[in-house]
Amino acid sequence: MRKTLVIAIPILTLILFIFIMQSGSFLKKTKINGEDIPTIINAIIENIDKNEWDKAQSKSDELSNAWKKIVMRIQFSSERDEINFLSADIARLKGAIRGKDKAEAYAQLEEAREHWEQLAN
Repeated sequence: MRKTLVIAIPILTLILFIFIMQSGSFLKKTKINGEDIPTIINAIIENIDKNEWDKAQSKSDELSNAWKKIVMRIQFSSERDEINFLSADIARLKGAIRGKDKAEAYAQLEEAREHWEQLAN
């Protein structure tokens, strides 16, 4: 019995760690309470197209809040650089929206979308 436990516990621990490290792509796509990043990005693009900067600002806050929730789920299964890049994109997006700079906002949104696609792949 002791020999079985000595072998089983490390194996089960490794299996658990492998599962956690590979779960990022599943966890980032889980859509709970408005945490659908691609949909929010598309909504911000539509708001910017229509020059609805107040709505774009509120949507960027929604994007930031959703991202903070998702980061907690994927922090162990995704590359830290990709997480940091997407966080920086969201911060720059807020500045571009506050400054009403369409070109910069579009650039940050597309970059954020690209980082989202690369996250946990």
